[in-house]
Amino acid sequence: MPDHADSTSADIPRRRLPERHSVRAQVLGALRAALVSGELPPGSVHSAPALGARYGVSATPVREAMQVLTREGAVEVLPNRGFRITERTARDLAELAEIRALLEVPVMLRLARTVPSDRWAALRPLAEATVNAAACGDRAAYAETDRAFHRALLELSGNLQLVSVADELHRRAQWPLAPPHPLRPTRRAELVADATEHAVLLEALVAGDVATVESLAREHFSGSAWR
Repeated sequence: MPDHADSTSADIPRRRLPERHSVRAQVLGALRAALVSGELPPGSVHSAPALGARYGVSATPVREAMQVLTREGAVEVLPNRGFRITERTARDLAELAEIRALLEVPVMLRLARTVPSDRWAALRPLAEATVNAAACGDRAAYAETDRAFHRALLELSGNLQLVSVADELHRRAQWPLAPPHPLRPTRRAELVADATEHAVLLEALVAGDVATVESLAREHFSGSAWR
């Protein structure tokens, strides 16, 4: 009688993963971008079939993506109605900024003391990408580049759990309080100012200037364009 415990992966027939997994990921990305840009404003209610029609997919991947967003606190389920976009307060964002500062600033200070200056070079293109996205007034693109910069910075700590937690907090902090106006000069200016701080912070990290890193990092969190 064959011993099934001796089977190898080569004996297992290959199967393609269901397409709906990639569709769900695409829908989730589109919904996140719509949340950040204000296309799905706080307090608005949406049904899965209507959103599915909007993105040219069935309601199923929309519901699956919305369940992820529900766990993240971006939306809430309304039985028999659909999903409502969570309404945030200034205090919510202030609390998130405080938590992020408590979590990330000590790590930045340690990295400023221990990471060789040449290792920071890899972050320069990421800092530049935030400036380019901000200059276009594209909040969704800026959200992605902003998180990519902070994620790459924290990855230098080697603590993957820290990176994961910080990234989730960062995403939560990017949801707007009210429908933004991406092309409004003041909004674009706020994004550009926020993005420019990345380059300044990076130069302080390269120089190992711990005092400046702490000052810039705390100011960056408290004065974020997302607030």
